Amino acid sequence: MMMFSKKKWGTFVKKLYYSLSLKHRIWLTFVVLIMFGLTATGGIAYWIASKEIQRNALKTSQDTVNQSAQIVNERLKNIGIAVRALMFSDPFKQVMTDAQNNDRDHYYNTWTSLQGVFSQVKFNDSMIDSILIASPIGDYYHTSNVRDTANSFYDSDLYKHFKEIKRGFWTKGHKDAFFMDKQDVISLVVEGVNELGEKRSNVYVVINVKQDDLYELFMENLSTAEKQYYFVDSAGEDVNLDNRSSQEDQLTKHSSFTKQLTDEMMGSFFYKDKKKEYLVNYARLEVKNDWMIVGIQSKSDLLAKLNGIKKATIYVILGLMVLSLFIANNLIYLLLKPLYSLQRLMKRVEENDLNVRFESEYKDEVSQVGFRFNRMLDEIKQLIEDVKVRESEKRKAEIKALSAQMDPHFFYNTLNTIYCKSVLGENKDVNEMILALSQMFQLSLSGGRDLITLKDELDHVRKYLAIQQISYEELFVCHIEVQPELLACGIPKVVIQPLVENSILHGFQDRESGGEIYINAQSEEDWLHLTVEDNGTGLVPEQLMASIIHPTTMDEGYALRNIYHRLQLYYGDQQRMIISNNDSGGGRIEIWIPKQTEGMG
Repeated sequence: MMMFSKKKWGTFVKKLYYSLSLKHRIWLTFVVLIMFGLTATGGIAYWIASKEIQRNALKTSQDTVNQSAQIVNERLKNIGIAVRALMFSDPFKQVMTDAQNNDRDHYYNTWTSLQGVFSQVKFNDSMIDSILIASPIGDYYHTSNVRDTANSFYDSDLYKHFKEIKRGFWTKGHKDAFFMDKQDVISLVVEGVNELGEKRSNVYVVINVKQDDLYELFMENLSTAEKQYYFVDSAGEDVNLDNRSSQEDQLTKHSSFTKQLTDEMMGSFFYKDKKKEYLVNYARLEVKNDWMIVGIQSKSDLLAKLNGIKKATIYVILGLMVLSLFIANNLIYLLLKPLYSLQRLMKRVEENDLNVRFESEYKDEVSQVGFRFNRMLDEIKQLIEDVKVRESEKRKAEIKALSAQMDPHFFYNTLNTIYCKSVLGENKDVNEMILALSQMFQLSLSGGRDLITLKDELDHVRKYLAIQQISYEELFVCHIEVQPELLACGIPKVVIQPLVENSILHGFQDRESGGEIYINAQSEEDWLHLTVEDNGTGLVPEQLMASIIHPTTMDEGYALRNIYHRLQLYYGDQQRMIISNNDSGGGRIEIWIPKQTEGMG
């Protein structure tokens, strides 16, 4: 029912539009086009501006995120370097040796020696809150920290996690369980190594980094009302223990959000929840690929500055629409002025005044109609053009009639030969002749065209020669020499083949072998020069030309006469045929026609 209503409504609008005058249709079309153009231009301009602002915002935010990630990454790398420096110290080597030998005799001396190393490590990086070296013979730590002896490293989740993954790792924010101050820290846990790089001593180093210091390192001055930056893992969970995030921060924990976080080191995407759409940038840390800095900003807040552009665009569009109504009326009068003039002239023609002529200074389409109107009046006075058209049609009919006469003449001879071959049981020759005959007539039909390319004409001749060489075995050979660039030239179809047939039937009638036919095509300025000659008994040029120009009832020269008259119908005086004998006494027939490669249809 709805589709039917839409169809009826469309029909009604169509009829209403057609019922309007041309003036009103042009006015309406003009106004609609201006409205569409202005609206489209304003919309595209707004779209381009919004995309550019988004691109700049994404780049700025991505640069900020990348810089923050680099700062954190470098700081955590430095802590890792500090751990390696600790392991290279002599006191730590003593710890590894004592732990491997289960020797507790040097425990306190080693602990005392390590205090200077601990102090140096903490001095090099102020974010380090505490250092714990856990070994089977006892723990080592800085004296400024009070150890909580109730919590052994070997009973902790950190130890269990290390045994699961079997490599060093950084932990997310947690309460320090090994020291009494219970600081919020992020820990680096590594297994101790000896001078040979072996890890069999079951010694572990825990570096606790102050979470607040790490947060303030890069986060404190980044987040604003429009932008928020977070330190999270791949699951969207905060790396920090305490959640400083606003309520919007919870979107990082949504599965739809985390699915868009690729494994690339950095990236950006648009994320949309139930309320807003956000621009998101992220950069992963090299020291721990699972951690990343994420920047989030509201797309609506980002594009708020476009509201002014949107309002200005709307006002301009409305103003130009009003102006277009005024301009349309004046333009319509100018556009239709030649049409009104033409209308008055047509009324005079209706009164049998054929001497009127349309005049206009304009060169538009309406004026062109008027000029064609003048041409039509001129053509009415020149009835001679109709005679020319009839003569042209007559010529075409004669060409087709002459062309059609060539096919049966050869067809009957070939069928007789095929019949004789079939009676004699020479089936292979029969098959080849039938196939060549079929292909030959396919080429001669040429899709109904009277002009074909020289290449197609020569293919037609080759099929004819294939049939005749089966019929007259060893009677003759044919040589074809053509300049390759001439193969695309157009010539009337079935022109060369009758000349070749003339050489075979008349030139070689007293021969049983040794006949030679030469076909040559060459370019002479604007002419295509065709030559067919043989080494046969020769011709009587004057007699043949007389029979061609003044036809008699005799069959002599029938094929040449047919070709001559067809060339005259095609080209008029722009053609030439010469019949002569060559130096060997054989016949030579030369034809010159205009060289043509276009318009052969």
